[in-house]
Amino acid sequence: MVDRRVLGACPVCGSPMRVTGLHCQSCQTSLSGSFELCKFCRLTEEQQWFVEVFIAARGNIKEVERILGISYPTVRSRLDGIVERLGYTVQGANDKEESQLGPEQRRQILEALDRGDIGAEEAIRQLRGQDNATKR
Repeated sequence: MVDRRVLGACPVCGSPMRVTGLHCQSCQTSLSGSFELCKFCRLTEEQQWFVEVFIAARGNIKEVERILGISYPTVRSRLDGIVERLGYTVQGANDKEESQLGPEQRRQILEALDRGDIGAEEAIRQLRGQDNATKR
């Protein structure tokens, strides 16, 4: 028997999926109905892997950076994406300054910084909304 993962989000529209049947391999009991998936099932496979690494590193961002070979801004960006995907609002130290930027714009700026396309000063200027365009 091949193990298959349940899709947490609809591949067509992105809405949360629901499970309509459960089956026990041991006693052959089956249940049908409409069951909600856990919040973590909403995460993409990449996000689930990141959460596993984050937990294994006991929340130590420096260790996550080392294990995945990514920078601090990338770790923060991925964490923010996961927090949002779980249905929470990302809170930051500069919420008032960043309030005009959406999460996708902040992620793009942080990724541009991580790639070296922009410097730290330019990233700060963009995050503060002084220049919302990211350079690619």
